[in-house]
Amino acid sequence: MQSMASAVKVLAQHNGLDVFQPTTLRSPDVLERVRGVRADFMVVAAYGLILPAEALTAAARGSVNIHASLLPRWRGAAPIQRALLAGDAETGVSIMQMDAGLDTGPVYTQRRLAIDADDDAGTLDDKLSELGARVLIEVLPGIANGVLRAAPQPADGVTYARKIEKNETWLDWTRPAAEIERAVRAFRPAPGAQARLDGEAIKIWRARVAQGAGEPGIVLDARDELRVACGHDALAVDELQVPGGRRMSASAFLRGRRIAPGTRLT
Repeated sequence: MQSMASAVKVLAQHNGLDVFQPTTLRSPDVLERVRGVRADFMVVAAYGLILPAEALTAAARGSVNIHASLLPRWRGAAPIQRALLAGDAETGVSIMQMDAGLDTGPVYTQRRLAIDADDDAGTLDDKLSELGARVLIEVLPGIANGVLRAAPQPADGVTYARKIEKNETWLDWTRPAAEIERAVRAFRPAPGAQARLDGEAIKIWRARVAQGAGEPGIVLDARDELRVACGHDALAVDELQVPGGRRMSASAFLRGRRIAPGTRLT
């Protein structure tokens, strides 16, 4: 897989700005270089690792983080996916002062964002990225002049958004169809929700809750749509992908493949 420069790096290079991409912030030489910039703030977004204490104070006014949740809900690595999986009605961004904990620092401000019924991890990430950038630009002057002060996070309502593990992407048909549909959106555009059909691993990219009842995992309809019984209601699969193939509509898939009555997705 070939790595590509991020949009931030491309823009920085276009404007003649120095781009420094250390593999760790724990090296004394790296920290010295960061301190040498003499920045007012170090802004952190989607870094993915806990910064060492020395890095948190490398800038004059410390490190400010843009976090994609309404803290203290969904501290951790996968707040967007966890919000979708949980069926949250809203999410948002928190601009926080970083400390030694995992997203435990005091918060300067938050902005709320409704989660639409068709949002997935990709669309929600785009919306929150745009919102976070806007809010950061709004509040940095207030932080710099001391007008805006960070408030400690409440002790109640703390949840942790642990990293998405591969085994979580396998759909559990004993769950209600509404939960499974949320999982499909939470794992789109990556890594994709998975199930087995006739022993073959397939990815399910789009689906919706439908009427139907039966033993969980049993295919209820494979003529005009691929409808599968769940623990409650059924799931109509609209788009899927077989190994080595492209993403396709369920109707196109069914035109080329007969699904026998009683076939089960596992």
